[in-house]
Amino acid sequence: QVQLVESGGGLVQAGGSLRLSCAASGNIANINRIFRMGWYRQAPGQQRDVVATISNGGRANYADSVKGRFTISRDSAKNTVDLQMNSLKPEDTAVYFCSAAYSTGYTAGNYWGQGTQVTVSS
Repeated sequence: QVQLVESGGGLVQAGGSLRLSCAASGNIANINRIFRMGWYRQAPGQQRDVVATISNGGRANYADSVKGRFTISRDSAKNTVDLQMNSLKPEDTAVYFCSAAYSTGYTAGNYWGQGTQVTVSS
């Protein structure tokens, strides 16, 4: 099994910045099956949506709502993924979840962290 532990959430004023970090630990064989990591968020009463993802090769994709403001980065050697969030807006308020997509060749799925709250005040 793989555990994802997030850190870095908190309360910030609009226009401010936060940096989220996520570290993967656990069975090495399972960690080596991860091919993409990312961040998702879920606001109260809404579905969980993708924020940004990054592949093992470093290819990043972003939701339109965060392009130009958020930057995802990954350290594959340390099994970590970070999300630098700048120019935060109240609508960025949500619980942010770290995710790791894996494939064994027979099965595929996602590991999930417990989530970290980000609150942006106006």
